[in-house]
Amino acid sequence: MPTAPNRRAVAVVLLIPLMVTLALWAFAWPAARIAPRDLPVGVAGAAPAAQQLEQRFQQRDGAFEVHRFDDEAAARAAIEDRVVYGALVATPQGPHLLTASAASPVVSQLLREAVTTSVPEGTRVQVTDVVAAPPGDPRGSALGASVLPLALAGMAAGAIVTLMGLRGVRAALTLVGSAALVGLAATAVAHSWLGVVTGDWWTEAGVLALTVLAIGSAVAGLAALFGPRGIGIGALLMVLLGNSFSGVTSAPQLLPEPVGAIGQWLPPGAGGSLLRSVAFFDGSAAGGAVLTLSLWSLFGLAAVLLARRTPKPAAPTPAGPAREPALTG
Repeated sequence: MPTAPNRRAVAVVLLIPLMVTLALWAFAWPAARIAPRDLPVGVAGAAPAAQQLEQRFQQRDGAFEVHRFDDEAAARAAIEDRVVYGALVATPQGPHLLTASAASPVVSQLLREAVTTSVPEGTRVQVTDVVAAPPGDPRGSALGASVLPLALAGMAAGAIVTLMGLRGVRAALTLVGSAALVGLAATAVAHSWLGVVTGDWWTEAGVLALTVLAIGSAVAGLAALFGPRGIGIGALLMVLLGNSFSGVTSAPQLLPEPVGAIGQWLPPGAGGSLLRSVAFFDGSAAGGAVLTLSLWSLFGLAAVLLARRTPKPAAPTPAGPAREPALTG
């Protein structure tokens, strides 16, 4: 019969390949299957020409979700409001492609390739970047790389609060305070130093702090409900799935279904989308992400505040000197 050390060794041998396989699935599979899936794009211009442009998008079944606009001004407004990622405008001089590299450099390049390959050979396509990515991060790589540090910061805050045995108001204040400081420090690096984000400084700090708070409070709340194993559940949700399913490096609509949608329900994906909105689009389309982050934060803080401390066993009462039995006459 195998001894306990042997069973633990076998468990480790089997667990490590399983974890590597899970990590490869979470990170490599979505990256290897990037393609447009109901990607919102616009078409504008006079009816006959615009209809031809729309048909070119619709030839790729299921790839694009086409929105019609009356003119170029309406299409530009839709891009700035984050209704669509780009728009193709029919003009007398030929097709005019409007993109927004700040929303996703990957989508902007994809739209360029899709349009140039679909028009007749020799046709010149004018391209205008309506909302350009900042000069400090033209490819969006730095913004995409920011999701993992935020997830790790929130994960660390939730785990430390749990391992230190903090509960109730003290734990909640620790989570809020650490998230606020991370938000300030991260904004100082991303905005003031690197120029990765270019919106309102304090709004960006609030978004980063809310993202870290949602992750940290969720991990601490799961640990309050399920014990130390809750930290592992939090790591799975926030770091492994949340980071790889966030779509920040590309776009949620480029990930396999339903990965893109799941990623936006988790704090890393919601935080990345919200940061784009406040940094480049004046907060447009921010409501859903704010709601997601708020719900995770409230869930985690409520679980931490309502968790009961395990009562300490009562100290044994020292026994007094033994009394001699009374004599009865």
